[in-house]
Amino acid sequence: MHNGTRILVADDHGIVRMGLVQIIKQLRPQALLSEAEDYKSLSALISKESFDLVILDVNMPNGTLQQAIDFIKLKQPELKILIFSSQDEQLYALRYLKMGANGFLNKLSPKEQIDEALSAMFLKGQYISDEIKDSMVSNTLNKQQSSSPIEVLSNRELEVANKLVEGLPLKELSNQLNLHTSTVSTYKNRVFEKLDIQSIPELVEIFRIYNQ
Repeated sequence: MHNGTRILVADDHGIVRMGLVQIIKQLRPQALLSEAEDYKSLSALISKESFDLVILDVNMPNGTLQQAIDFIKLKQPELKILIFSSQDEQLYALRYLKMGANGFLNKLSPKEQIDEALSAMFLKGQYISDEIKDSMVSNTLNKQQSSSPIEVLSNRELEVANKLVEGLPLKELSNQLNLHTSTVSTYKNRVFEKLDIQSIPELVEIFRIYNQ
């Protein structure tokens, strides 16, 4: 990517966007930066402007990550996607790469690693940490199953579970995911069945244990 790289920073927290923009300006002073605060504004920008890199949060209003990735791939197939999330890298990074992302970076990473990730996306169009590379090799060699029960959930079930953990009622959850309330209830029941739980507090506890 050249110095005039067009970068879209999508996160529903203004302070996160501001911090990322400052870091990017230090790395690429000539970069052209745009911001989106939810999936709706992200889609609008993707529809009317061309970008080289999108730095994308996982949980934003008005849509889902999978919908966003699918939309990006449809509108701008060459656009590189770096997931920027506070979720557990070991648990989520490979899942998001399989969904179509080109990289994963944890929000709690030190500035040096953020610089490294951004530089890798600029130069190679992809980034995963050394820890994830080691994990991929280890899992391939040992064919180990994840010790986390959350791994049994499908991508859509995981989206629903995350929203339930956030405390969203089913009606609001259905609006955010663009699903009928009955469909959301079905996914909720599947999550409960797969995790062998009976209540939201149990779900919260599982995510507290395995998603930190």
